[in-house]
Amino acid sequence: MPAARKARWNELLALVGRGLMVRTDSREVRPGEVFVLMPSTGERSPAFLADALARGAAWVVAGPDAALPQGSAAKLAVVPDVPEALGLLAAKYFRTREQAMQVVAVTGTNGKTTITYLLEGLLAAAGRKVGVLGTVAYRWPGTRIEANLTTPGCWRLHGLFAQMSKDGVDTVVMETSSHALHQKRVAGLEFDVSVLINLTQDHLDYHGNFEDYYQAKKLLFSSYPRADKFKAANADDAYGRRLLLELPDAVGFTLAGAAAPAGNRMLKGSLVSCTGKGVSLRMEFEGKCWSLESGLVGAHNASNLMAAQAVGLGLGLGPADMQALAPFTGVPGRLERVANGRNLDIFVDYAHTPDALLNVLRALRALDFSRVITVFGCGGDRDRTKRPLMGRAVAGLSDVAVLTSDNPRHEDPLAIMADVRPGLADGPEGLLVIEEPDRFAALRQAVGMIRPGDVLLVAGKGHEDYQQVGDVKHPFSDVEAVGRAIREVLP
Repeated sequence: MPAARKARWNELLALVGRGLMVRTDSREVRPGEVFVLMPSTGERSPAFLADALARGAAWVVAGPDAALPQGSAAKLAVVPDVPEALGLLAAKYFRTREQAMQVVAVTGTNGKTTITYLLEGLLAAAGRKVGVLGTVAYRWPGTRIEANLTTPGCWRLHGLFAQMSKDGVDTVVMETSSHALHQKRVAGLEFDVSVLINLTQDHLDYHGNFEDYYQAKKLLFSSYPRADKFKAANADDAYGRRLLLELPDAVGFTLAGAAAPAGNRMLKGSLVSCTGKGVSLRMEFEGKCWSLESGLVGAHNASNLMAAQAVGLGLGLGPADMQALAPFTGVPGRLERVANGRNLDIFVDYAHTPDALLNVLRALRALDFSRVITVFGCGGDRDRTKRPLMGRAVAGLSDVAVLTSDNPRHEDPLAIMADVRPGLADGPEGLLVIEEPDRFAALRQAVGMIRPGDVLLVAGKGHEDYQQVGDVKHPFSDVEAVGRAIREVLP
């Protein structure tokens, strides 16, 4: 950065450190404040810039090609990377680097939420005061805020860190999405631990292909501060193993007996049993062995437990501390059993990718139910290529597949269902397929079909308490809707 630009940037940093407010939305700008012109605004940038200046912005932060209108009284701070600059401004304003908190970042396609909940319990039992940021909520002792994004926007993220620090939190566990990494929403943060759990098909509408998806995830390990941070990856996942090969200082974890790549340490686990009552694990790491019994169901949850233990080891916990994971009963909307007075086996799960559906259906198949009935749909305005794959996953492991609407957003629910249909056509002979675009009507049909020994899986929305149609979020909870369907359908 040229000397003049660097001097102006340092001047702005000093002002922000003394409390000068920064805005990224021109409509929120107040006289004397800073406006950051994000590159994502594209062709709308000139209008946003004009609006911010009209509202009295005293400073504008923008990329190398930016220029202020002639006669403008505002100062222009030109930076090479605007999202990165926003992170530095946020860190300065909220004094993020002065906060004595350790930060754990969990990334991967499936399992992030479960692992953050596991880590919350594990670390709290070890005497830590834990804050969690993720899909379900942003929460710490005494505070709970409903989440609108898995990983919040940069300015809000730093603000939440400041609130947690003020409230005495010493460890932050956060789900870190590929979108957030690619968009640099986590700029200005330092991570003490990062873990990759898996990489399966999702978000290819955004990233374009698996390679770009992987590279976005890898940013968490290669492009953020703290070169000495503890890194872990799932050696049973192809992309996790690739990361281990590229990062010899990372620790791997395996349930499938994967050999450690040259240079990597490995947490080895074996699945002793996997039943309807839960899983039993035995672990070995650097000469130490221990066992763990958990009520969580399914091999995918056994892998989640391995990831949590790898992080625990990275934070200095020992084998004895891992027993704190045993009482954990699950996450809202993650293979959540729906309590009912008829003792029906009904589960609600957030599975909305092909791999997640395969994992949860395999877990239920392992419990020897007579039939598996699956209600599912696909979200609108999302990766269309995964829709037939989701249909194929359901068809291959269900006896009854009930295809319905998820969050259609701005798409026609019938068009979304048409995209799923080819995957369902690959199902075995005898598979019963029902199509009903009204989600509650679909649940009514599914509940009415349950026979003794059956299990019903309602997949896709999990903990969500809404169904988004267009830009409107209508109240809708799968757990509540199932209870209502039972009352209406069963005598």
